[in-house]
Formats: sequence, C-alpha cells, structure tokens
Amino acid sequence: MSARVLVVDDILPNVKLLEAKLTNEYYDVLTATSGAEAIEKIEHEKPDIVLLDVMMPGMDGFEVCSHIKNNPLCAHIPIVMVTALTDVADKVRGLEAGADDFLSKPINDVALMSRVRSLVRLKMALDEWRIRENTANQLGVVEETSHVMSESVEKANILLIEDRSFEAQKIEQTLETDSHHIVVKDSGVQAMGEIAKQDFDVIIVSINLEHEDGLRLCSHLRSNERTRMVPIIMIGEDQDMKKIAHGLEIGAHDYILRPLERNELLARVRTQVRRKRFQDRLRATYEISLSMALTDGLTGLYNRRYLQVHLQKVLTKNRESNKRTAVLMIDIDHFKSVNDTYGHDVGDQILKVFAQRLRDNLRSFDLVARMGGEEFVVVLPEVSEDRPYMVSERLRMAICNEPIPCNTPEGHLTVTTSIGGAIIKPDDDDTTESALKRADVCLYKAKKDLGRNCSVFEDIGKLDPAQYQPRGRPELEE
Repeated sequence: MSARVLVVDDILPNVKLLEAKLTNEYYDVLTATSGAEAIEKIEHEKPDIVLLDVMMPGMDGFEVCSHIKNNPLCAHIPIVMVTALTDVADKVRGLEAGADDFLSKPINDVALMSRVRSLVRLKMALDEWRIRENTANQLGVVEETSHVMSESVEKANILLIEDRSFEAQKIEQTLETDSHHIVVKDSGVQAMGEIAKQDFDVIIVSINLEHEDGLRLCSHLRSNERTRMVPIIMIGEDQDMKKIAHGLEIGAHDYILRPLERNELLARVRTQVRRKRFQDRLRATYEISLSMALTDGLTGLYNRRYLQVHLQKVLTKNRESNKRTAVLMIDIDHFKSVNDTYGHDVGDQILKVFAQRLRDNLRSFDLVARMGGEEFVVVLPEVSEDRPYMVSERLRMAICNEPIPCNTPEGHLTVTTSIGGAIIKPDDDDTTESALKRADVCLYKAKKDLGRNCSVFEDIGKLDPAQYQPRGRPELEE
C-alpha cells in the first residue's frame, strides 16, 4: 500500500534517515524542516500521514499538530509525533492536541512501519466516506459535516476484554471519568456473546490473556461483521512490540503499554471515540440522505447517477496522488433467459443476491454500482499491480461457485458472470465515460469472443483463474 508521507524535523540528518527508511518501503516522501513549512505543505500537498518532530524552534510539534487538527480541510490527516521526550504528560499533551500516536527516538523500524501502514489504511477508509459526502453535497442532497475534532468524546459504549481483575477495575474507574458505559469480560467467548447483544464504540483488548491468544481475538473482532468498523485498542507489555505491530497489521487501531497511565489511557480512548463518531456520522448522514436519490431501489447499490459523479472524483484524486484506479464492468450471463423462463420475480431475487455477493467481496472503500438491468460496475481506488485481477477472479468465483437461492422448482439457480476490466493509470487522461468504455470493451470480448464466465483485462487479456487466486479477506490484501 503506497502513500504520501510528510516528515517534519528541524535536524536534517533525522529527516534524511526517515526519508531513506520510508523510501525503501516505496512510500512517497515529502520533507519539511520547520513548523511553518510543514503547515504549508500539508495544506497544499495533502499528505496521507505526517511524522512530526516535537522539539523544533519557533513553532513546536504540539502547536503544529493543534493547527492541523483545527483546520477542517486537513484535520483527518493522521499525525505521529516523534520525540525524545519520555514524560507521560508530554505524550498526553500531544494526544489531546489530536496526534494519533507517539514514536520515541531512536525509532524502532518495526513500530514505525506498522504504525504508518495502519494509519494510512484507516485514512483511506475515512477518505472514501469524505469523498462520498462531498459528492452528495455537490449534488445538493446533504450538507457538509464539521470536522473530526468537533466530535464529543463522552458517554461511549466500551467493551473491555481483560482477565486481570485488578487491572480491569482500574481501567473501568479511569474511563468512568468521561461517563463511558464499560462492559468488562475476561474471555473472548464472553465478549462475543456481549457483542451479539449490543454495539460498541471502542473495544479494548489485552493481548496477554491467560487462556487465549489476545492477538487472534483481535483478528476475529476485525473480521466479524458487527465489529469490523469498531476501533480496537490493544493493551500489552514493552516486550510485546512485535505482537503489537502484527496487531496493527491485522487492523487494530491503537495500543497502550503497561503500566497504564491514567491520562494517556483517557487520551487514546478519546481519540478513537472521536474518530468513530465522526465516521459513523459521515456514514449515517450520507446513507440516509442518499438512499432515495442515488441508490438502486432493488439492490441497494449506488445507481448510475452517483457512479458518474463519484468515479470522476476518484480518477481526479488518484491522478493527483499518482495512484491507479481499476474499473470493472460486470454482467450476469444469459440473464434474459432467466427472466423469460422463471419470471421477473426470480430475476429480481438473482439481482439482489448477486449485488450482495459483490459487496461482501470488496473493501469498505471500494464502490459497486448498478448501471441498469443485469450490468454492474466496481471501482477500485488506489490499487497495486495485481490486485484488480485478484478481485475480479474473487467476484467471478463468488457468483459461479455457489447456487443462488430463489423460487424455482429446484429452489436455486446457478449463474455465471463475465467481467471486463480497465486499469486507469495516473497519466491517463480518462473521464468517467472513457474509463467505463474501456472496461465495457473488455466485457464485450468476455461475452462474445471468449465464452462468458471469465475475466478479461485490456492489458493482459483473459485471466488464468489458477494464476490469480484470492489471497484472503479483502481488507487485508494491501
């Protein structure tokens, strides 16, 4: 997963060291040697994440962080403060200013890269919701929301999974300062039972549970439909940094080390509550307001009108950030014969299940829309070299490998799908119309020339299913 990283430090060797480490991991690195220069580059270059030194002359890192987080145009950009300071009060000050994490000098490379990847992944998801809100705003359907730092941080519903009773009691007492409702469980089984009954704003997990693997529990929480979007904060020890880094790769949002410091715990929980409520509000406002105007009534997918506006925004954004976009045109094979043979009610059942399977096999920030009839479009922003091929084969197999339940004498029907794909590079001058046309040409080849039930891309032709086997859950592929 590539991203644009801004490194801010007044000491040039420190800048060069971080720049070298990040460049080696294929990140696009920007640099600044003062707070004022950093603010200017953030406002004009829009980096995906900022690594910000605390101790700088003139405007220090705390001031820069506060300035960024109070600007609605860049408040969503994650900030990791880099410091030689060891005082907990300084860390809390940074977190309260809006920083997402602290890294101590000398910087641990594992901690650095895992934190960068984790925060970039979170920003991508949030960016997608912000783009969708902006699209709706331009169409006159919703008003633009305020920024993340304006969200309330009190009265959240928090699940704590900790089998050390004394530690759990201290955490519970600390979080009650913000009037949170805390549910304490000492095992994953008990926790999942509680999750089935109610929703949570934050989940705190000890990765050192006595009778089970806390990291595996984090993985289960991230893959569970009810908790997929809920922030996870891990509790660990100093010697757990490799496990914590793996936890961030899995999808946990943050961590805190024992012995737990009261104010740091409060600050980290407030950050996650604020981010969760902001994202929830974006999602709720957007979904409720657009359901009538911009979604397909049968499948619940976005319609052609929304796709045309949104795809152009994605193409523009990815062109500016030097990233690629994939467009997939998808068609149900022989769908007319389904309607002719079994009636339109069965056809509608097929369309609804088909749409759901597409959704289930995409990342949260990918877009799937119904163009009309049996034709669908998937937009994959910020894709790596082979991901579009993997996704296309996953979608195709998700349709053809399992019969669709419907009101037929057999109780089901097996259908297949043909997919045409185009990869739009940053230097391609494509509009929405030309991008869709490129994918449609490949779809035509798949249906007319290559026998259907296959994926065809303009750069490599028909995909070999054996070569592009899906590698795991969509949200973890990059």
